[in-house]
Amino acid sequence: MLSRLTARLALVGADPRDDEDLRARKALLVLISVLILPIAGIWGGLYLAFRSPVGIVPLVYLAVLLGAIVWFSRDGNFGRLLRISQVDILLAPTLSMIPLGGFLAAGGVGLWGILAPLGALVFTNVGSAARWYVAWVVVFLASGLAGELIGPVWDPPPDWFTSTMLAMNIAVGGTMVFTLLALFAKQRTDALAALQVEQAKAENLLLNILPRSIAEKLKAEEQPIADEFGAASILFADVVDFTPWSERLTPDEVVSCLDHLFSHFDDLAERYGLEKIKTIGDCYMVAAGVPEPRSDHARALALMALDMLDAMRAEGEAGHLGLELRIGINSGPVVAGVIGRKRFLYDLWGDAVNTASRMEHYGTPGRIQITRATYELLADDFECEQRGSIAVKGKGDVETWYLVGRRSVSDERAREASGRSTA
Repeated sequence: MLSRLTARLALVGADPRDDEDLRARKALLVLISVLILPIAGIWGGLYLAFRSPVGIVPLVYLAVLLGAIVWFSRDGNFGRLLRISQVDILLAPTLSMIPLGGFLAAGGVGLWGILAPLGALVFTNVGSAARWYVAWVVVFLASGLAGELIGPVWDPPPDWFTSTMLAMNIAVGGTMVFTLLALFAKQRTDALAALQVEQAKAENLLLNILPRSIAEKLKAEEQPIADEFGAASILFADVVDFTPWSERLTPDEVVSCLDHLFSHFDDLAERYGLEKIKTIGDCYMVAAGVPEPRSDHARALALMALDMLDAMRAEGEAGHLGLELRIGINSGPVVAGVIGRKRFLYDLWGDAVNTASRMEHYGTPGRIQITRATYELLADDFECEQRGSIAVKGKGDVETWYLVGRRSVSDERAREASGRSTA
C-alpha cells in the first residue's frame, strides 16, 4: 500500500519533459509535504483542545501547504512549491513562539523552522541553504525573545502539556530532520556512484583510444608525450580488393563487415599483449614493443599475423566473408607519441614504420611479408621462405621473406642435428 501511495504521489505535478533528477525531486518534495500535513493537523487540534488560539496557526500552515500542492499538481512548478513550503515552515511554527511565551513555553515548536534550510540543502544547493539557515536563526531568536517579553498572550496550557509537546516536537521534528539529512546523504551517495560510473566509462573510452601508460601521462597533463624505442615491430594488414568488393554492398554492410573483421583482430591484439595503433579505411596497424618495451616483440607480432590469416580462412571467424589479407611486418627503432588536442591518437613514426607499410603494399595476397630485420629475429622459431629482393619505392631493392608458420618440434631437432654435424 505504501509503495502504491508513493507511486501515486510521484505523479503529482509530473511532466513528461522532466529529466530523471527533477522527477525524483518533485516526488520527494510532495511526499514530505504530504507527511507533514497530518502532523500540522494534529498539532493544531491539540492546542485548540486546550483552548489555545495558537492552534489556528498549524491549521493555517496546513491550508497554505495543501493549496500549494494542489496548485503544483496543475502546473508542476517545482520552484514555487519549494519556496512556499519553505516560507510556510519557516514562519508558521517559529512565529507561534511569540504568543506561546518564548523559548521554553513554546514547547520547541520553533525547531520546525529548521526544515526550511534543510529543504534547500536537499533540493537546491549549499548557498541557498546557508541563506535560509541565517533567516531561520534570525526569526527563531527574534520570535523567542519577543515571546519572552510579550507572551504568553493567552492563558498557557498546563505544564505537562507543554512538556509533552516539547518531547513530541523534538521527537517528530527530529525524525523529519533525520529523514531529510538521510535523503541528502543518499543523494550524495547516489551522485557519487553515478559519477564513478561515468568516470569508469570515460576511463574505458580513453583506454580504447590510448595505451594505459599514455593515458596516465595525458591525465597528468604531461606535454609533449613522446618516447623513443630502440626495438619494436610494426604490422600493417590490408584487405585485398576491398574497394571493388564493397561497391556491391550497402554502407551498413560495409561498416558491419569491417567491424566484424577488425573486432576479431582487436581480440588477437589483446590476447598477445600488442598495441593496436589505428585503422585507416580497410588497413589495420598494430605494433609490439610500444609503449612497453618487450624482447619478444617480433615473435608476438608474428603469432598474431599467422592467426589473422587463419581467421580469414575459418568459417566461424571471417572465412565466410571470402576476403584475403596482405600483411607486412618490419622491426626497428621507432618514435611514438600523441600529437594534437582534438581526436588525438597514439601514433608511431620512423623509417621502420614506413618500411613495414611498404612490406604490406608490395606484399602478396594471403601471405605475410617480412624484412631482414624481422627475419633475423624470427628465423630460429619460425619457418620463413625467402622471396628475394624487391624494388620498393623510396627504398630501392629490399630483401624480403614470407613468414610461413611456427617451426615444429621435428624441425627444431633437425636444425639442432644439422648444426652439430656442421660443427
